[in-house]
Amino acid sequence: MKFNWCTIQVNNMEESVKFYRDIVGLKIDRSFQAGPDTEITFLGEGETKIELIHNKNNSSVTIGADISLGFEVKSVDEMMTFLKENNISIHSGPFSPNPHVKFIYVLDPNGLKIQFAEDL
Repeated sequence: MKFNWCTIQVNNMEESVKFYRDIVGLKIDRSFQAGPDTEITFLGEGETKIELIHNKNNSSVTIGADISLGFEVKSVDEMMTFLKENNISIHSGPFSPNPHVKFIYVLDPNGLKIQFAEDL
């Protein structure tokens, strides 16, 4: 068994694609209309993707507070500088719960926690 994708319902497709493409660094794999009111975009390379779904009839998306997606970065400090330059606020951190990892959290445009982690 392999993990294919994580689906995120989004309030605004353009804003969400911009975040995952320009801030997280994922490439758009494919985008398409899935009916008259639904747009789907897959981002990422390799096996695992992020699937963004926007339904024009869904006026508000609810994201669980205890869910996060983690992405590895070369340097948390460099990522913090990049986020500041792009007006992305750090939600929490940096944390280093052990000598081998350091991470921060930001929120995506829908309120989903995104973790940027560095292996030390």
